[in-house]
Amino acid sequence: MASKPGILTEWPWTWLGNFKYVVLAPWVVHSTYSYLVKDETQRDLSNFLIFPLLLSRFLHNQIWISVSRYRTAKGNNRIVDKSIEFEQVDRETNWDDQIIFNGLLFYLASKYIENGSHLPLWGIGGVIWTILLHAGPVEFLYYWLHRALHHHFLYSRYHSHHHSSIVTEPITCKNFYSRANVGWVNCDGITEVYIFSVVAAVIHPFAEHIAYFLLFSIPMLSTVFLKNASVASLAGYLIYIDLMNNMGHCNFELIPKWLFSMFPPLKYLMYTPSYHSLHHTQFRTNYSLFMPFYDYLYGTMDKSSDSLYENSLVRKEEAPDVVHLTHLTTPESIYHLRVGFAHLASEPHKSKWYLWLMWPLTMWSMMVTWICGRTFTAERNVFKHLKLQTWAIPKYKVQYYMQWQRESINNMIEAAILAASDKGAKVLSLGLLNQEEGLNNSGELFLRKHPQLKMKVVDGSSLAVAVVLNSIPKGTSQVVLRGQLSKIAYSIALALCQGGVQVYTMRKDEHKKLKAMLSNEAGNNLILSQYGTPKIWLVGDGLTEDEQKKAPKGTFFIPFSKFPPKRKRKDCLYNSTPAMLTPKHLENVDSCENWLPRRVMSAWRIAGILHAMEEWNVHECGNMMFSIEKIWKASLEHGFRPLTMSADPKPI
Repeated sequence: MASKPGILTEWPWTWLGNFKYVVLAPWVVHSTYSYLVKDETQRDLSNFLIFPLLLSRFLHNQIWISVSRYRTAKGNNRIVDKSIEFEQVDRETNWDDQIIFNGLLFYLASKYIENGSHLPLWGIGGVIWTILLHAGPVEFLYYWLHRALHHHFLYSRYHSHHHSSIVTEPITCKNFYSRANVGWVNCDGITEVYIFSVVAAVIHPFAEHIAYFLLFSIPMLSTVFLKNASVASLAGYLIYIDLMNNMGHCNFELIPKWLFSMFPPLKYLMYTPSYHSLHHTQFRTNYSLFMPFYDYLYGTMDKSSDSLYENSLVRKEEAPDVVHLTHLTTPESIYHLRVGFAHLASEPHKSKWYLWLMWPLTMWSMMVTWICGRTFTAERNVFKHLKLQTWAIPKYKVQYYMQWQRESINNMIEAAILAASDKGAKVLSLGLLNQEEGLNNSGELFLRKHPQLKMKVVDGSSLAVAVVLNSIPKGTSQVVLRGQLSKIAYSIALALCQGGVQVYTMRKDEHKKLKAMLSNEAGNNLILSQYGTPKIWLVGDGLTEDEQKKAPKGTFFIPFSKFPPKRKRKDCLYNSTPAMLTPKHLENVDSCENWLPRRVMSAWRIAGILHAMEEWNVHECGNMMFSIEKIWKASLEHGFRPLTMSADPKPI
């Protein structure tokens, strides 16, 4: 929102929320119905193609978003270093409003403007006129409109919304980071301070979009009135605008230097991502739309444009200090990754009804990852001086339980460990099922194969145990231990029994295995009972619905598993899987980790950060356990905090 919102700031359909697309529905239905029922000679193909064009623009923008996020996470050719935060994502969720707005205007023009319907598919005259009118009037008028919007009166009422944050990403979060956190800007004698972070290229108040559309309509309406417009000229112009907008805000440099060497005048006719980034960081330079010619002409070109362009081109892929190795979970989890849909990634993973409509695409993506998927960089963060990256193995949860897939998965994990080591990473933490005991014995398999590995491999079990122990309400004297026994379960039972807490188990085999680990004194606190009444249940994988039904009303389920149990009781409380709140100095956080809430990180992931921060020169894999007390103390010292529970039986 602008600092002093002016008139026509809000979009007319803002009140509809997620149902805003219904404003297009009557036009789409009428266009499709008319095309299907009318005689072939009366069909208006150009009108019918408006809706497919709108869909193609959504897809075009999403592809740029995913590519941009992937490339900037890796770091090669990146222009600025920071990323966005949750506030930025929330502010820019309405990037698609301008596509809806354009669609409505196209339908109206097709219906009410003479020569606006029954357009031919191709016409060279319309294409030429569109190019000339854009290069002349549109670029010229946009330059001066843009400069006017930076006057303090219009800036404070409209354009400051676009500059409310500074780093660029295509469409959803077109953000360009400033070089400093605070910048002083003098607007016609009025000095103001702006906190710079991120900006979205198409995130503008409604009034600004009206002005922009009037500019972009000059070539379109002119060719319509000249009777040489075609589907190719109109659709091609929109594709050109989207392409240049997305390219200019993708935050990585992709225009090769040889292109300008072969055709030097091109530098005046086409901007680059680094060129446009300087407008967002320096504020008073590089105003041009897509053609820098007018900045050269009027002396507003930033002097560092060429150097930033050349430096961005040669920038190498970033070397991480800590790598967290995770994997896909459900088939639709691909959309919840940071490289997927920004608004889904910014919320805890929940099944959405509209994702079912995308099942053909979902199944296709599963087949691709199944056959030829490779580990990819999904996210990057900064924790104090440490550079963090999250790598994802393109395997789904179900594949980890397939015996014939295990060798392939272990090979991918091993390759990721060696790749991280080659890049100079200090620690690699194994997330989710990548550290499954039945798969690779919690990572010990890789240490046996590579005993000289300099990088430390961490499964995070010690911190997971510490989080569970500190989630148990103070004063608790009895707990129930349920679910499949694991390295974490044994450690929890041992710590509780030695601390004088009675641990109830319901199966003889579990009781026997746990009893063998305990001293005689501690073993007295391990109780075999089918009718345990404690209201604190520590649960792992394999907790059944029948077992949950046996729990007393008001039971507090505390998972020690990597995946949350299915909630079958509305009269009970369910805690989160082992996780902690992250401190403010964890930067570049704009996505949720699987089902966890915002700015909450799993214990297994945090453990890798702590090992690197404390420079603990030890592995934590296989049967090796790190000091529970030591790692818990370190987590608190570095700003991580335990989660709290509310009366609502959901993790918070």
